[in-house]
Amino acid sequence: MISIKPEKGHLLVAEPSIMGDVSFNRSVVLLAEYNQENGSVGFILNKPLEYKLRDFVPEVSSSLTVYNGGPVEQDNLYFIHKIPDLIPNSVEISNGIYWGGDFNAIIDLLENDTLTDKQIRFFLGYSGWANEQLEEELSLNSWKVVPNEDKDSIIGKSKNDFWKKKMIEFGGDYVIWSNAPENPNYN
Repeated sequence: MISIKPEKGHLLVAEPSIMGDVSFNRSVVLLAEYNQENGSVGFILNKPLEYKLRDFVPEVSSSLTVYNGGPVEQDNLYFIHKIPDLIPNSVEISNGIYWGGDFNAIIDLLENDTLTDKQIRFFLGYSGWANEQLEEELSLNSWKVVPNEDKDSIIGKSKNDFWKKKMIEFGGDYVIWSNAPENPNYN
């Protein structure tokens, strides 16, 4: 059952039933764009990779972690941030969270060592849904849609245990899933 209608800026929390899906198992996705007719775009917030930004952008020495944004276009780097005044041409997702902007401005900020992991997050790839695909997944109870209550801290806060914390917040049977092993065969 869909708890609320998805909107740009909402979170998609993977239901425990999404097992075996390498990309989305135990994922929390920020919807950066939602459109029933044209499809939707989001970024997985809680799947850090073993890579640093400097591994993909050799001209910077930044040790900011790069996250797995999703299975689409994993050869491209994307970013969300909270500093549109420093990064021109950003698009607001909602409530002070922005997507994209002038990458040269980011390079300058990185060279001056003025960006932190609480201001910006980088992703390899993104999560994408074609026209009505997300609605179909929601009807199959693959996701729980929730408002982003962590607006001010979503970029710096959402680490590996973000999904587990959401399960505990949901309560009931979800609490049991919060402590289950990622692969039930290990139980």
